[in-house]
Amino acid sequence: MRFSLKLRQFSAVLCCVAGIGLTIPVAYAQSGGNGKPPEPQKPAADAVKETQKKIDEIAEATRVLNGPAGNPECVWLGRRVVNLLWRDDLDTAFRHLDLYDRFGCPSAHIQATFRCLVRQGNIDPKAQETLNGRVHACWLNPGLEPAPAEAAVQPPASTSGGTTQR
Repeated sequence: MRFSLKLRQFSAVLCCVAGIGLTIPVAYAQSGGNGKPPEPQKPAADAVKETQKKIDEIAEATRVLNGPAGNPECVWLGRRVVNLLWRDDLDTAFRHLDLYDRFGCPSAHIQATFRCLVRQGNIDPKAQETLNGRVHACWLNPGLEPAPAEAAVQPPASTSGGTTQR
């Protein structure tokens, strides 16, 4: 009987040690112990500002546009479709376009907005303007004229002295 009691105690201790041995690696793996510091998160104030900006843009589109193109769901989905088309993510754009059509939104507005976006030309990475801003502007006014091209750079005046460059 004494042997059986010691065997039980030994088994219990062995199970506890094995359990602890198994949970430590799992806890370490879940804690993100890969040596990378956690990515900084946006402050809550920035997230609130961004959300409010999106709400304001949709409200503006509802005021400016007549008909279904101004419905909030059409504005949200339509702008996403045009944005995805610009970035050549056609598969995702077509899936969104199916939803857009399902809500009864006008597909002609997508076409006109994308045409406007293409006519505007590429976005300069150094410029303040963003793709989302340009898509929003074209969504509100698909007939928006392209911004005038900057004046061509004038070649430097030739120096006097009668020599020509070859």
